Amino acid sequence: MKKTVLLVVLLTLVAFLSGAIAAAPPKGAGTTPPPPPPKLEKFTGDIKSVDAMAKSIAVAKGKEQKTIMVTADTKITKGKDALKFEDLKAGMNVVIEYKKEMDKMIAVTIKVSAPKAPPKAK
Repeated sequence: MKKTVLLVVLLTLVAFLSGAIAAAPPKGAGTTPPPPPPKLEKFTGDIKSVDAMAKSIAVAKGKEQKTIMVTADTKITKGKDALKFEDLKAGMNVVIEYKKEMDKMIAVTIKVSAPKAPPKAK
């Protein structure tokens, strides 16, 4: 009799455990992977104008010109020094990494180049 009761308890326990394992979701299921980061594009040129109201800059290289928005998250540097949006002036040479959001170009980084030294006279 004891063996029968023990066998019934053991079988019941095995049945409950196998049901719980089968009902558990697989690891990683139910979570969606984060979206890939937006692809950054580069543009190099000279600042033609700075619009403080729209917080944007117009940058041109040859005949190509782009208007790029600057946000609070935009990292602006000149060498190792951090700059503010207000420090950007027309005529500065910049390298901009930007992302496209809908029909706008949003600057991620703006690197201001030091002005080129004039050639030395011989």
